Amino acid sequence: MADVPENAPQSCPGTSSSEAGKSSLCQGCPNQSLCASGAAGGPDPAIQEVKDKMKMVKHKILVLSGKGGVGKSTFSSHLAHGLAEDETKQVALLDIDICGPSIPKMMGLEGEQVHQSGSGWSPVYVDDNLAVMSIGFLLNSPDDAVIWRGPKKNGMIKQFLRDVDWGELDYLIIDTPPGTSDEHLSIVQYLRAAQIDGAVIITTPQEVSLQDVRKEINFCHKVKLPIIGVIENMSGFICPKCKNESQIFPPTTGGAEKMCQDFNITLLGKVPLDPQIGKSCDRGKSFLSEVPDSLATTSYRKIIQRIREYCDMHLSQEGKDA
Repeated sequence: MADVPENAPQSCPGTSSSEAGKSSLCQGCPNQSLCASGAAGGPDPAIQEVKDKMKMVKHKILVLSGKGGVGKSTFSSHLAHGLAEDETKQVALLDIDICGPSIPKMMGLEGEQVHQSGSGWSPVYVDDNLAVMSIGFLLNSPDDAVIWRGPKKNGMIKQFLRDVDWGELDYLIIDTPPGTSDEHLSIVQYLRAAQIDGAVIITTPQEVSLQDVRKEINFCHKVKLPIIGVIENMSGFICPKCKNESQIFPPTTGGAEKMCQDFNITLLGKVPLDPQIGKSCDRGKSFLSEVPDSLATTSYRKIIQRIREYCDMHLSQEGKDA
């Protein structure tokens, strides 16, 4: 049987196959260039380099969604803001949505640029303890289209993890594009040896969203990525005047709560619709500090606290296993 390199994708043809590095299954794999050259005696050396770099990062959290438009980047940005409210913690937000980077806009950093230093790329800072990196900082204009195939996306993710001068971090939050393709395989393969805490999965209540999220959950199981829990976004709308609640996206099949029961995973919480969330993101501000008394802010804070507790428990468990 052909040797399969460590961190290879599912259905890897093997290093001794004539299709090694050339098959469509190889697209986005960190080992692709090595296999194609016939010199695949081991994994991409960048995997070890990333592992060494990530030793300075205590917690690594992926934010996933099967479907676009469910509020994944919105949650990622507010998770970063919420964690960074503790000034003793160093937080970074990495945007690996290569084709649709929205984090610079949401974090109020549109138009900023990345600078090269002797220790690598310098991330852009929102506050002294909150750093951001995105391909959006490398584009000439926010309207520029990034038209790349998988291997080039993989190379950029490698650079973000290996060549950015993150320094010592308590939390690295990674905002991903929708789906289960190149970017997701690359980030999991590069970070697997560096111990990812887990993934937070975002959905909305309706079945068309849950259907895609089930695929995301199965992806996590296949690549052995722990799931911290699921968040149901846009979960009802409470009228600010009459205080009546309306279901804008009806949970026709039981919503995220029923899905989490079926998969035996944690429902971290539900965040109601609030028009002010979108306005805050458009202005590049933290909704948590702009509207502190909102029901959505209360939901966000409870969810962020549960994620914090999960990470503390994960770190404690790692210490016992060491």
